[in-house]
Amino acid sequence: MTIFDILNLIGGLVLFLFGMNVMGNALEKRAGNRLKNILGSMTSNVFKGFLLGLGVTAVIQSSSATTVMVVGFVNSGLMTLKQAVGVIMGANLGTSVTSWLLSTTAIDGDSLFMQLLKPTSFTPVLALIGLVFYMFQKNAKRKDTGLILIGFAVLMFGMDMMSDSVSGLQDVPQFREVLTLFSNPILGVIVGTVFTAVIQSSSASVGILQALTTTGSVTIATAVPIIMGQNIGTCVSAMISSIGASKNARRAAMVHLLFNMIATLIILPVYYLVDFIVDFSFMESAADPFIIAVLHTAFKIVALALLMPASNLLVKLSEKLVPESQKKDEQTQLLDERLLTAPAIAIERCRVVAVNMAELAVSSLKDSFEMLNQFDAKKGDLIREAEDKVDLYEDKLGSYLVKLTAQPLTEADSAQATELLHLIGDFERISDHAVNILDSAEEIYEKQLAFSADAKREISVMVNAVKEILDLSLTAFRENDLDSAVMVEPLEQVVDSLQEIIKKQHINRLRQGGCTIEMGFILSDVLTNLSRISDHCSNVAGCLLEISHESMDMHQYLRHAKSGEEKEFNHYFEYFTMKYKVDVN
Repeated sequence: MTIFDILNLIGGLVLFLFGMNVMGNALEKRAGNRLKNILGSMTSNVFKGFLLGLGVTAVIQSSSATTVMVVGFVNSGLMTLKQAVGVIMGANLGTSVTSWLLSTTAIDGDSLFMQLLKPTSFTPVLALIGLVFYMFQKNAKRKDTGLILIGFAVLMFGMDMMSDSVSGLQDVPQFREVLTLFSNPILGVIVGTVFTAVIQSSSASVGILQALTTTGSVTIATAVPIIMGQNIGTCVSAMISSIGASKNARRAAMVHLLFNMIATLIILPVYYLVDFIVDFSFMESAADPFIIAVLHTAFKIVALALLMPASNLLVKLSEKLVPESQKKDEQTQLLDERLLTAPAIAIERCRVVAVNMAELAVSSLKDSFEMLNQFDAKKGDLIREAEDKVDLYEDKLGSYLVKLTAQPLTEADSAQATELLHLIGDFERISDHAVNILDSAEEIYEKQLAFSADAKREISVMVNAVKEILDLSLTAFRENDLDSAVMVEPLEQVVDSLQEIIKKQHINRLRQGGCTIEMGFILSDVLTNLSRISDHCSNVAGCLLEISHESMDMHQYLRHAKSGEEKEFNHYFEYFTMKYKVDVN
């Protein structure tokens, strides 16, 4: 083996790892919407969780990435430890898909059909198609498809380069002697574990082992313990990601490690015991990429058969190894940065948190309305606590979304991230107005003041209108209901009209001595807050409509609507004008 062979080996390894990374990231982006559904598919049923983990890992081609996501889910409170066990088991089997793809390099034969099946024959075509898709297509999904094809082609070329560069090792006695050492079960497991832990990818580690089999010097006896060690080494990513996480997140990573370690501790001794009794004649036979794929998958299937029924025991053992924290107030994280590796899922998590934020803001605002009629100091404290929590939501979401936008996002995910960044500001302002109205109610209570009967009726009408516009905006956001969004702007105009009417009514009462100047200031503050709340609701609805109609100019739409050019706007405006009507003196 010459220096040029070593350089080719390094180059092949680089291409292999780079191609796998490109292909995995592109697969993840291409399957973005499907990955979002994972949040609705989580189940405590171990078998269903297994299918979920199997499917996700088969898509993104990385059990390490799936397990890191699972740790993030558990740390965020999205998934229980019991739910995580099945997904982790499925991820272990899902990653074997790569070894089967790479085993196609072992296809041999002189016929045209067999030659066409070899990756070196069809990957150039895939690379060309991928390049055309990536460079000349504007559609984001087609570009991602192009990257998948390019990544696969680069991966297979890297595999072919590695195979060619190590082929000369078959004539090196020292290489065969080293491989003979690895047939020692303990040493083989250690080597497989350490090497996989270093590159943090069992798929890549198995691929390199498949490349080495082309030398003809890797026997089945050598491959078996190395493969088992590779499955232990792949747990390193999840273990590292769990540092600083909640106890259940650390336990999820521990379950992943325990699954592969216990499987190895059971299967390896039994395998060699049976070999000692029966004397497997194939042990010293040379392995090839296909045999490595078979051994890799067989280990995982046997491990699943042994440990899936004992999933509860794995949970209990992880609880023993990761005991209860001394901190009684340990809390899950609202948004876990581990999920940034899966932008589609991170976006969905942001949306869930943003909906919680919006619901809290609207709920606290409605509570503040009640304080105008009957002040309650304890409820006032809860409103202020809610406002602090909404502020926390905005801060966390804003920071997280900024980090998320630095990740490779699809056009749909990028649009949704932009939408959320705009909307959380409006919902935070809505919660601020809840405190402002609370302050007005507190002032009325402390100074023993009261609105006149007419003022109370007028404020009640405007409050009811604002409650409806809040409900419409929240429904539009939570359910992406554009029909509700369209109704917001006409109602916002009605609220503005009510503000002007009620102010004029107050001035008339003031002239007639039916109201005081001091109550007039408080009334003005309340009306201003109600009007601004409706403005923020209008912003929310406008943002949703603008995002849903990419070519739509919302400013132009609103100008036309307000000038009476939109029939739909006029219809709703007349409807709400009649519904929220105050008697004018």
